Amino acid sequence: MKLHNDMGDKPIKEVIEAHPKIGEILNRYEIGCLECSIGTCFLKDVVAVHVLGDAVEELIEKEINAYLDSL
Repeated sequence: MKLHNDMGDKPIKEVIEAHPKIGEILNRYEIGCLECSIGTCFLKDVVAVHVLGDAVEELIEKEINAYLDSL
């Protein structure tokens, strides 16, 4: 997963605090990072660990990058 601004290499909790919209995107794909109290996983790993398949991962990547491009 290649995300703009090296966003994939940041802890998910930090990402969601700075960009709640990314949490909303993940939540739509039933990736429950918003409820996680630890939040030390990197964003790129969070998506991969849910094994959603290449097509879904690509959709998530496109949505997150489109959001980041809109900033």
